[in-house]
Amino acid sequence: MRNFRQLTVWNQGIELAVRGYELVKRLPTEEKYGLKSQITKALVSIPSNIAEGCSRKSDKDFARFLEISLGSAYEVETDLIIVEKIGYIDSKTITEYLKQLQSQQRQITSFINRFA
Repeated sequence: MRNFRQLTVWNQGIELAVRGYELVKRLPTEEKYGLKSQITKALVSIPSNIAEGCSRKSDKDFARFLEISLGSAYEVETDLIIVEKIGYIDSKTITEYLKQLQSQQRQITSFINRFA
């Protein structure tokens, strides 16, 4: 069993989730059950699936949970692009966040390649 707390990719996922929650606070109240909910669920899913994968005995199972985590990261990216295009949050803020998110995506992909 792996210790997820020691993984840089998990720690960065936690940081991104916290920052992402701060971002979605800017969304209008009417998005409470729409984009806010969608984004926050996906944000939490990124480090959560890394942690859950760490409990799996085989590398193949671990890689599968990393793939789910990566899917959630792409979901967040897509949702934030929509948020930007709607005009809820300015492009500069979204771009800065997406750079960090894309770095996270690359790290998860690297992990998948190592364990798949």
